[in-house]
Amino acid sequence: MAPSIYKVKQDMCDIGKRIWQRGYCAGNEGNHSVRVDKNRVLCTPTGISKGFLRPEMICMVDMENKVLEANKGYKPSSEVKIHLQIYKTRDDIGAVVHSHPPHATAFAVAGIPLPEGIHPEAEVFLGRVPTAQYATPSKQDLADSLIPHIKAETSAILMANHGSVTFDKDLTGAYYRLEILDAYSRILLLAKQLGKVNMLDSKQMYDLLEVKQQFGFNDPRLSCAADGCIGSTQNQPFLTMFDARPASAVCDANGTVQSHGGASTSTVSDESFEQMVQTITDQIMASR
Repeated sequence: MAPSIYKVKQDMCDIGKRIWQRGYCAGNEGNHSVRVDKNRVLCTPTGISKGFLRPEMICMVDMENKVLEANKGYKPSSEVKIHLQIYKTRDDIGAVVHSHPPHATAFAVAGIPLPEGIHPEAEVFLGRVPTAQYATPSKQDLADSLIPHIKAETSAILMANHGSVTFDKDLTGAYYRLEILDAYSRILLLAKQLGKVNMLDSKQMYDLLEVKQQFGFNDPRLSCAADGCIGSTQNQPFLTMFDARPASAVCDANGTVQSHGGASTSTVSDESFEQMVQTITDQIMASR
């Protein structure tokens, strides 16, 4: 038995509070929706914090964005166009969450694709996360920018300089994708501070995607995982952010570069060091 419309509205308010408490949306940012039948969609109102939603605030539109229900003082989010485009492209989707999770949005703002082949949970529940080109919020162009990225296996999309959109068969699933997306992004940024990230090898990825398929999540990358297709291009922008020096190389107090084993690989003499400093000083003075 399908839940009542009122119960769905209550669930949307509960999820909104979770989104707000987790800091995925500041102020009145973000929006989420639930498709209740073939032609009706419940969506959050514009201008209202997701942490303070009440059932009577939730609006209803049809698939052409015609308002079917909205209490006085409330109107549907202008970005419901994003949601409708996803519903039109994939009829298996029942809920959409658009948010601005800080760690994931950092990748969208920096123009760094979210890397793959690193974290098992992210691979199973998100898979490859594409980034859509920038388009002006609230306009149809933003919804249209998502179309090339809404594949059968996709559950999350980053929007350049904007935020994220996650979707699933129900609202809880779409929200879980949001949590996993930002948690994974945070892990990556923490690994960047440590200066190293270990990628899963081809066999590990193949085995993992086989498990994913057993869970009922199809992933087309399974067909090429054994050949090393995962991360071959998607990961390069992220990996180039790391220090190019070998992780095992360290400098002692005398400027000697050593490995972890203590073997000297090169020595910078005092005379060479002073000459380098003088050269830099001369260049600075000449530019004045």
